[in-house]
Amino acid sequence: MTDALAVGVAQFAPTADTEANLEAIEQLVATASGRGARVVVFPEYSSYFVDPFDESLAVNAQELDGPFVHALARIATSHDVVVVAGLLERAEDGRRVRNTVVAVGPEGLRAHYRKLHLYDAFGQRESDWVEAGDLGEPRTFEFGGLRFGLMTCYDLRFPEVGRLLVDAGADVFLVPAEWVRGPLKEHHWRTLLHARAIENTVFVAAADHPPPLGVGNSLIVDPQGVELAAVGTATDVAVAHLDIGAVARVRRVNPALHLRRLGVVPRG
Repeated sequence: MTDALAVGVAQFAPTADTEANLEAIEQLVATASGRGARVVVFPEYSSYFVDPFDESLAVNAQELDGPFVHALARIATSHDVVVVAGLLERAEDGRRVRNTVVAVGPEGLRAHYRKLHLYDAFGQRESDWVEAGDLGEPRTFEFGGLRFGLMTCYDLRFPEVGRLLVDAGADVFLVPAEWVRGPLKEHHWRTLLHARAIENTVFVAAADHPPPLGVGNSLIVDPQGVELAAVGTATDVAVAHLDIGAVARVRRVNPALHLRRLGVVPRG
């Protein structure tokens, strides 16, 4: 397809071994790149993950300019891609961490986003271990003729996040996640990803952990809610070629963003 950019979603299960996680990331980037991908999205907590959370999170947290991001830059350089992945970032208080997404190209860090809405739901308490990101400008970056906006997992349940990203010019939402399994959770995941695409007339590319902890179903959706590519429950990559002109065409037919009468106001 001419005037298209290939984006991949890479589904894998991060562990408490950062080096092993990087090895898995490099293998999946090689697979995605071999299928044409120029942007590859990985799950939340790709640098380090343990279930249940414990004090090892703070011990294994890193800075934005730490070895994990440097390793992603090396991988990005080797395959000429942008890698988007979850980073366990060191927080200021030394006890909690930040749940951060980094977008890293061959030149280094292009953008980062700290999760706004922590997963204090369905019996979980992410805020006991994680410091929420500050309210501020939506985090986006440009690449290959598209603007990408960053959000994380539980943010999907808050449509205001998408509204802020689309108002910042995003054509594509990238969603690293660890969508915890449970009753109806796979249904929620798929429904919310399609809804964010349809209501904002954007592409959505989301990468989850596979079962048994995540629901899997990493997928890419177009601005009309059509699923372009997906992974089931395996460790694998799905790649879709995003038509760069599709967002503008869909918005001419469905000018819902232009017709809005309400905005988004931060609550603090």
